[in-house]
Amino acid sequence: MSGHLSSITVRLADVLARPVSAEDRARARLHLLDWVGCAVAGSGEEDVARVAALAEAEGQGTCRIVGGGRVGPEAAALANGPAGAILEMDDVDRRALLHPGPVVMPAALALAQHLGVTDGDALLHAIVRGYEAMIRIGRAAGASHYRFFHPTGTLGGFGAAAAGASLMRLDGERTVWALGLAGQQGAGLWRARHEPGSVKALHDGRAAANGVASALLARDGFRGPLRVLEGEQGLFPAMAPDADPEAVLTPADGWLIHEVSFKPHAACRHAHPAIDAALALRARFGGLPEAVRVETYRDSVLFCDKPIPTTVSEAKFSLQHSVAVALIHGDAGLERFEPGAITDPEIAALRARVSVAVTDDLTAAYPARFGARLIATVGGVEHRIEALDALGDPENPLSPEAVRDKARALMAWGGMSRDAAERLIAAVDGLGVTTTVADLSAALPGRDA
Repeated sequence: MSGHLSSITVRLADVLARPVSAEDRARARLHLLDWVGCAVAGSGEEDVARVAALAEAEGQGTCRIVGGGRVGPEAAALANGPAGAILEMDDVDRRALLHPGPVVMPAALALAQHLGVTDGDALLHAIVRGYEAMIRIGRAAGASHYRFFHPTGTLGGFGAAAAGASLMRLDGERTVWALGLAGQQGAGLWRARHEPGSVKALHDGRAAANGVASALLARDGFRGPLRVLEGEQGLFPAMAPDADPEAVLTPADGWLIHEVSFKPHAACRHAHPAIDAALALRARFGGLPEAVRVETYRDSVLFCDKPIPTTVSEAKFSLQHSVAVALIHGDAGLERFEPGAITDPEIAALRARVSVAVTDDLTAAYPARFGARLIATVGGVEHRIEALDALGDPENPLSPEAVRDKARALMAWGGMSRDAAERLIAAVDGLGVTTTVADLSAALPGRDA
């Protein structure tokens, strides 16, 4: 379909048809493991269980809900999306400002199970291509979209649909239909972050289910619009007025999955550079500062200036709380955002000594760089600590073993035994080499596993 140059999605389908290398598959395994850990840990959360119950009400099928039963592909994607996102430890593309893992992984896995795909490489190729579509469109959408919309929800369906098209080996025309259908159904307002609840995580499930349905319908001949992005009344004109449609097709040396960041801390990604700086401050001086000023980019303050959090979600979106727990405990793991930590007098006292401010230089560097600096008073002397690239970004990467250790910790948090966790890790590590999609599915926790 390369001759239809008037359509961005037609040309994107050509980009997605490129071959996937062994190195690309290795990177996809690492992101799959990261998502599996997040989903196992998140599957026990009350709101995730509520979505899983809704999914199971749709009836039985062949697709595994992590920690639950087996349902149809759309229902499994709907349930597993929130499981991988709710604990705020899912991967992120900083330039696109979205989280590919908890959308692409549930969709690709559900479709592989539904279609009876056993080839692990086919699943890994689908993941690489799903990430590519979602990230490219996200990076092109522009800042105006992010002002009101949660891009993981609004644009995630493109990634899920692309993954499905890859798994089913759809031709270019039907891949474009799948992308067009996904673009027609994307949704997710940032109103979700202003009130209590888990709607933000639900966006991921809806996007994953949207992509599953779009790919299956396109396979069966249901047409989607070719110019869903740039056409009159399309997504970009309607929802992203400063978008650069041609940026979807920006040349790249390789697949963009290699530029996606891993999250080591259990907080909003916008809080991570401040946490990194706080950990560096603690390592240098040991004792607690008398006062801390966090300087960072505008979106970090917009999303995470919460001096007195009262819920787990608010704590994870609080620069003040994140810095305080990192300084006191030397980490920002899941337990540091639980109710007991929120009400802990020592943490609350230090939180009250943390102020936040927007700085022009860090705002100008964003979103290519997520940075923060701490101006801390220690023993009456002011010290300056910078973290200009968050841990887990390509410039400051987590090692593969650190990603595995994170997955182990998440699986333990989710109640898996050590032996079961190691079997699951081995199934992911060997996917396409020594293990199949069926082996991976069998290693996932569930009521009939």
